[in-house]
Amino acid sequence: MGLFDDDFYSTKVPGRRRLRMPEDGKRRWLEVRRGQGLSTLQISLISSVLSAVVAVLLFSFIVGLPSTTSRETASAGAAPNTANPFDRISWAAAKAAPAVVSILNHSELSHGDPERAALGSGVIFKKAKGKAYIITNTHVISGSEDLEVVTSDGVSHKAKVTGQDSINDIAVLEIGDRGIHSVIDVGDSNKLRAGETVIAVGNPLGLRGTLTSGIVSNTSRMIPVSLNQDGVYDWEQEVIQTDAAINEGNSGGALVDLDGRLIGINTMKIADTGVEGLGFAIPVNDVMKTVDDLLLHGKVVRPYMGVYTLDLDNPYSPITDEQRQDLKLPSHVTEGVIVLEAHGPALAAGLKLNDVIIQLDKQPINSTMELRRYLYENKKIGEDLQVSYYRDGKLQSVMMKLTDKPSDEEIDAGLEDK
Repeated sequence: MGLFDDDFYSTKVPGRRRLRMPEDGKRRWLEVRRGQGLSTLQISLISSVLSAVVAVLLFSFIVGLPSTTSRETASAGAAPNTANPFDRISWAAAKAAPAVVSILNHSELSHGDPERAALGSGVIFKKAKGKAYIITNTHVISGSEDLEVVTSDGVSHKAKVTGQDSINDIAVLEIGDRGIHSVIDVGDSNKLRAGETVIAVGNPLGLRGTLTSGIVSNTSRMIPVSLNQDGVYDWEQEVIQTDAAINEGNSGGALVDLDGRLIGINTMKIADTGVEGLGFAIPVNDVMKTVDDLLLHGKVVRPYMGVYTLDLDNPYSPITDEQRQDLKLPSHVTEGVIVLEAHGPALAAGLKLNDVIIQLDKQPINSTMELRRYLYENKKIGEDLQVSYYRDGKLQSVMMKLTDKPSDEEIDAGLEDK
């Protein structure tokens, strides 16, 4: 249907008739005899066809439209040679999607009911020695008693945790590689540009194989997180910000570029009234550093100080005036971290409850976040660390030797043995 009520509308009089002024001076519609040549309509049609052919040939020559050969090549795995961006998105999604899996976390809360299992996503990134390895988020497998991986073709596999790291929120699972044919290509997140088109592939709300697309809104956004989920921000996560729709169940899934390469692991979104298009993914370059440690050691190797702390000026859990008096701090000391528990190197060095750390290697430390960042970015296992702290109102200093950070299970076991 055209813009008008009929299918075709023309202001022209049909060519079969035309207005003629005869000799008697009276206007009449007279029949026009059809000649032996082509009619105006035929000429118009032929001209239109020729014009269209010429236009297609010129356009194909300039930008390169997909020919039959290029379509066959694309179906065989090569990127489509086309100016249509949607073809590229479809091709990239089709390339990456078979390597993205669904993860069912059967915890004590689900009572063995698959319908009540926590849902997440994962990405197959490696096959070796009869096993396939999957990247996901640590929070996806948290509290699991039984992990189930469902591949894109609907086949279920029992999964085992190879290693996990709560700080970077990355875990690696392993399954048998029988029937596993797709492994995702790993890209380079350092080459990402703001505005670049990306695709999120995952299992939102249990809808396996869901694709959403968007752009990279920011290549390096720092987001505060609470590692122990107590509402207190004690770490900062560097993430890729995207407006591709990310929903519950997308966590652990793939963020890929238009070459179908993994450039991030979807991890979170901001869900609040009036907020849209704020999703985040961990850059794949950071992910793979963590993955290498998990495959080699089962954990991320970090220097360990052994303190559980509370920020002195924590706005979410402020200390009372009475508690501050018990610390006997000078009035000018308003920032630092209060030691709540000491283990490992800190315990061996003599740190104890209510010591207030203000410096590491004479560098000011104002919060737990700063303490962790200084350790992880500036120190190595086996190095000495100078700790300056207040105890009963007196400034003191102690040296400690940093050790390998134990796993969460080892730490928990150590606490139970006390």
